Amino acid sequence: MDRGMDPGMDRRMDHLTRRGLLSGAAAVAATAAVGSSATTAKAAPRARAAAWPEPALLWREFTADPYRHPQIPYIGRAGYRSGSEKRPHARVVANVLSYGAKPDGSADATPAINRALADAGRAGGGTVLVPAGTYRVDGIVRIAHSGVVLRGAGSDRTKLYATRNLTELIGPYGSRYGGDESSWSWAGGLIWLCPEARWDSLTDAIRAADWPFEGWTGNKRDEARPLTALEPAERGTRTVTAADPARLSPGRLVLLRLADDAGHTLLEHMAGGGAGPEAYSWDDKTKLLSYVPYEWPVRITHIEGRNVTLERPLPLDLRPEWQPQLMAPVQPLTDAGVEGLTLEAVETPQAPHLLDKGHNGVTFQCAYDCWADDVVVRHVDNGFGLVAASACTLRHTRVEGRGAHHPYFCREGSHDNLIEDFTVARRTVPTPEGTQLHGINVEGLSSHNVWSRGLMEMGTFDTHRGMPFANVRTEITVENNGRHGGDASAGPLYGARFAHWNVTVTNERAGLVRIDEIAPYSATVAISVVRDFDQIDVPDFTGDLHARVEAYGRPGSVEPRNLYEAQRALRR
Repeated sequence: MDRGMDPGMDRRMDHLTRRGLLSGAAAVAATAAVGSSATTAKAAPRARAAAWPEPALLWREFTADPYRHPQIPYIGRAGYRSGSEKRPHARVVANVLSYGAKPDGSADATPAINRALADAGRAGGGTVLVPAGTYRVDGIVRIAHSGVVLRGAGSDRTKLYATRNLTELIGPYGSRYGGDESSWSWAGGLIWLCPEARWDSLTDAIRAADWPFEGWTGNKRDEARPLTALEPAERGTRTVTAADPARLSPGRLVLLRLADDAGHTLLEHMAGGGAGPEAYSWDDKTKLLSYVPYEWPVRITHIEGRNVTLERPLPLDLRPEWQPQLMAPVQPLTDAGVEGLTLEAVETPQAPHLLDKGHNGVTFQCAYDCWADDVVVRHVDNGFGLVAASACTLRHTRVEGRGAHHPYFCREGSHDNLIEDFTVARRTVPTPEGTQLHGINVEGLSSHNVWSRGLMEMGTFDTHRGMPFANVRTEITVENNGRHGGDASAGPLYGARFAHWNVTVTNERAGLVRIDEIAPYSATVAISVVRDFDQIDVPDFTGDLHARVEAYGRPGSVEPRNLYEAQRALRR
């Protein structure tokens, strides 16, 4: 069943034995005990299971056809450099102390930090050190050049103390839907990774009160340059056929673009197809319709004649009616990161829902192959953001303090990201009236994102409408006390192939964790016994949802314990 995958991969899949399944899972066997209450972002190691569970039925099905399973998405290549555990150790090119930053908090260090980052970018990249200490930042710390890394001495030793918010620093960022809503409720960061050209157009639009579209091609989607049309292909294929590959080259980052048709068959396909999506009313979902064409960034790995091999398998079919094309993206930020520091905002009461001023943490925008590691954010409105960001890895991150609106947000066509060993800590002050808590958010046709090995002392699995699809949450412990959001005009909560795999719910609340009665073509495997209360949603699609449940009430009882790590093990 050669679909342009790794050489020999399909043959190995066809001949997997039960012993092979168990040995492949050995690398991922562990308990669901994750997270740490320490001030650092690093999660505690997992202990080996006392007994050896049996492979899940769904897992055995998946290994027989891993790239086109109806309920489980292929996410084995999520994250930086297709899930690489190694990142480049960029040489140190600057120390913020040499630029005048004071580690005692006595003066604004933002200009010094930003000059060091800009100089590193102009020099072609490198690491900017922020030695141990507390640095007052009265502005936005900007990483605007590829190859630049901001590195502290550890999240327990280097602190950036942010005194102002994004409304003060840039201006009010009104919602495209009017009213008093603030778009800083789901955008922007006080550490903001965003390419220089994109930053200028974005901030200019905000200051001019012109709502900027934040996706991969911004407000200039109609001006994006086509590189070549593509011939039809099936989801899961890695080698596609280009009409004219002359402008393509190995290593190049391109955008796959799929346009919807008048019958909205692309959106139906994202929902899994069939009678339910075909009967759904799409035309009045104005916010959802603004997210198409669907744009998926990917690197080219090989070209032979008109055959073009991609870094990851196709997330969707390519059909002529959707005009599949490879496009030239806006220049993204690549190979940039933030490491070993805490960003603490001045503690202010959490704002009422959708009125956030922008005491936000770290945001990746128009970023590809970037990362955060050992980073804590404290007293923020919104913690870690992925906005039109793909193939990024957030590892050993933690949100803590007075309580956040979105501890993690993933939106505007963000794909193939990996968030692992993460913690959402219990709030340190009572919940103010009129505020909202979401959790680990995904929306806006974002796909193939993974949340793995997490401890959520508050929040929920916030699927925020905008029909995200093919996302995975695995090996997570959650006190499920948040709520999802999403405007009705953003359409369905879920597209096809959501998988919740090995989830321990500490308060028995079902909402947004057990999803077999609401998410089409979904998999709910090895979650705690839960019950409906406080928030009950109804399915967006009628009829059979083709959803699967396995090992209900028995977290940790089946292999693999971690769906992402098991898929990576199969690659190896």
